[in-house]
Amino acid sequence: MNRNKLSKIERKYVVPGDIIAEGDYIPVSNAYSVGNKVIAMRVGLCELEGNRVNVIPLSGPYVPKPDDIVVGVVTYVSASAWTVDINSFFPGFMPASGVYGRRFSPEKDDLRRKFDVGDTLIAVVAAFDRSRDPMISVSGPRLGLAPRGEIIKIQPVKVPRLVGRRGSMSKMIEDASGCKLIIGQNGYIIVSGPAEGAVLASEAIHMVEDLAHTSGLTEKIEWFLAEKLGLTEEPPAESPQAAASEATATTGAVEAEQRPATKEDSDSLEEKKE
Repeated sequence: MNRNKLSKIERKYVVPGDIIAEGDYIPVSNAYSVGNKVIAMRVGLCELEGNRVNVIPLSGPYVPKPDDIVVGVVTYVSASAWTVDINSFFPGFMPASGVYGRRFSPEKDDLRRKFDVGDTLIAVVAAFDRSRDPMISVSGPRLGLAPRGEIIKIQPVKVPRLVGRRGSMSKMIEDASGCKLIIGQNGYIIVSGPAEGAVLASEAIHMVEDLAHTSGLTEKIEWFLAEKLGLTEEPPAESPQAAASEATATTGAVEAEQRPATKEDSDSLEEKKE
């Protein structure tokens, strides 16, 4: 099997039209195949895992896809359906028949007794074809009314980086903060747990969002959490803080060596000789 140079590089930036892999590769998202070439469709960060190629966009809205797990907030209740904000151009539509079943009766059933405006839901996108608003459902395990907690919003395209490989990033944040994270693929995250832990989790989540396009993200978040918990005394040599400090010191030394001698320098030298 022929593999290009990306087989030795975990991530790299790509723009639409870039040939990001050649050979026996499978485009997973935001990429397509032409012959044996995989070509980028979006500006973003290309990830190669085995023979799977994935492009994570640097920005963009949430576009619903069937089977996506989303976190949403009820914004309107009619006689036969709920309207739910799912952080998209398209509001989520949840028919009452999907909750009550065949026994639903608009005359007898008050939908507000089930879910009211302001309630947070965990739902799945049941159907969406762009010809109508996405239909969502709370039928299924761990779906329905969400537990109490803080809702944090991030760019939906950054969600894969927050989850991490096999959930490694989100688990690291949960373990450090003592909070439970419910991550919607639409960019809404529920943080449930103690107040101090929720603050730490929120800071870590936004740090992931800000640094999602950089390499070594796991190590950066790991050091940040350890520092916040008092488990480290000084940043590692490759950390941004250490690099900035070293750069400042180096710049100062070079400037001192390169500036011309002044009368004050000569006077100081004479005093030392005396």
